[in-house]
Amino acid sequence: MAIWLTLCGAIIFIAYLLGSFPTGYIAVKQLKGIDIRQVGSGSTGATNVLRTLGKGPGAFVLVLDALKGVLAIALVYWLFNFNPIQNYIPPTVDAQMWQPCLITIAGLAAILGHSKSIFLGFTGGKSVAISLGILLAMSWQVGLATAGVFAIVVAISRIVSLSSIAGAIAVSIFMVILHQPLPYILFGIAGGLYVILRHRPNIERLLAGTEPKIGQNVATPEQTT
Repeated sequence: MAIWLTLCGAIIFIAYLLGSFPTGYIAVKQLKGIDIRQVGSGSTGATNVLRTLGKGPGAFVLVLDALKGVLAIALVYWLFNFNPIQNYIPPTVDAQMWQPCLITIAGLAAILGHSKSIFLGFTGGKSVAISLGILLAMSWQVGLATAGVFAIVVAISRIVSLSSIAGAIAVSIFMVILHQPLPYILFGIAGGLYVILRHRPNIERLLAGTEPKIGQNVATPEQTT
């Protein structure tokens, strides 16, 4: 049992490290030589990259951040299906119960890593793109439905933060409607609340009517000097 728990703990830690990998920071640093945390909203996520550098870099970071979430969940599936590891799974472990629980914990660890990256002094992004990747790997139906809500709201409002908040609220609803396991529902609630809390400055700007829309770029340090 000790070996099995160690393996589970290792998967959770690796999921956190995957989430921590600073995609947006590295991309902007390589392309412009600037610290994305000093520009715009200060987030390292795809939205701030989009506003700072444009659609191409923004889309690149969005895809890579989503892939980080997919990989974090794929690790759990690998743990339960990789033949050499089967010998270390105690006979008392019910895979149908453990797997969704471990997927939920690994997903939350990846989300935490993205927003509190160990490589960036525990700063990071808003955890939206990585959450989408996690959802697609966890339950593609919920992931696509949530992405649909995001797409509809962003098409109407042209405000990414509002769309992200709408998606965060919709996750739990879709989890229940599509009869997902209880750990996944709890993930939807906890992950959704966390994403909303990460958007507190955006919510303040939304209420004040000052939240920028898509196409409104922010000035880089190069442009302000």
